[in-house]
Amino acid sequence: MQILIQLAVIIISTKLAGHVSVRFGQPAVLGELLVGILIGPALLGWVPDSDIIHTFSELGVILLMFIAGLETDLIALKNSAKSSSAVAIGGVIFPLGLGFFTGTLLGMDTAHAVFLGLILSATSVSISVQTLKELGKLQTKESMTLLGAAVLDDVIVIILLAFAMSFFGDADTNILLVIGEKGLFFASILLVAWKGVPLLMRLCGRLKVTESVISVALVLCLIFSWYAELLGVAGIIGAFIAGTAIGQTNFRETVERKIEPLAYSIFVPVFFASIGLKVTFSGIFDQIWFIIGITVLAILTKFVGSGLGAWMTGFSFLSSMRIGSGMISRGEVALILASIGIEAYVLQPKYFTPLIIIVILTTLITPPLLKILFGREGEQINAK
Repeated sequence: MQILIQLAVIIISTKLAGHVSVRFGQPAVLGELLVGILIGPALLGWVPDSDIIHTFSELGVILLMFIAGLETDLIALKNSAKSSSAVAIGGVIFPLGLGFFTGTLLGMDTAHAVFLGLILSATSVSISVQTLKELGKLQTKESMTLLGAAVLDDVIVIILLAFAMSFFGDADTNILLVIGEKGLFFASILLVAWKGVPLLMRLCGRLKVTESVISVALVLCLIFSWYAELLGVAGIIGAFIAGTAIGQTNFRETVERKIEPLAYSIFVPVFFASIGLKVTFSGIFDQIWFIIGITVLAILTKFVGSGLGAWMTGFSFLSSMRIGSGMISRGEVALILASIGIEAYVLQPKYFTPLIIIVILTTLITPPLLKILFGREGEQINAK
């Protein structure tokens, strides 16, 4: 089957590219992202952006965030709630407002300008999580704030999307229903994570079958992700909550030790490469100034908005820049919003490919920026 050789090409290419990236002083994830462009339709054409690759990549990002949950200090995450809220709000207001303003300057009508702002407001920290993990900074105060802000950012953007769709898109969208679904998700999933997961892990740990604990952990990860998407929340949030819940049990080290080889040997590399597979250079020069301008806007609005939220809640200037840079990547969340916009006719088709490229550019700039900022250890964190 053709998919087998394609997966082989992706795995060896990402590992080699990651090695080269590290040799040049950059996080391995940067090379793994770039190699997707090289082997994909944009250049060599060895691997297409197929449905099977998409499925593998979805599993990859879910496992990546599940592992991040396993490694999360729950107490530190709770303590960063105030800062996370400020970072998330700042990271939505700035891109949404300036994105809307820029859209109107480009001649877009109100609906299209609002949707441009929404796409720029999305955040996906999966790339930031991997970069911070490579740098050994996943347990820092900044990282906990980033993770909390990413969850809240997703909720805010989805609710705003519901408002936008009710006015400009699907007239049948019920805003109260959308908000109710999000409330139901978090109320029920946190209850299950608090009471149900530890009990289930203990019971399944007694089963006399091979790797019962790992199997149950994966089942919980997948069910939590499915439930999140069922109620309109990103699946990666469900996976993160599942990982955090298991991380509070005695099975944490066992699950992490055995899940990581599975994730990083095949699924996570496919996820990183799949981002580059979406790139195409067809007609790109016709929209080059739009791509450059909106990319700069996308970077600055998240960097300033989220960074300002961090600074206002007691972080030092350097720490605020670190948090702002970690929120820049739009990743798969913005890609989903762009697809929704096309289907609902609130995003002009001519802007779809440029926006995909812009999303990828914001994803590519995040790892080296985090590497630079976290490399500066002269200024210590000063968070209240």
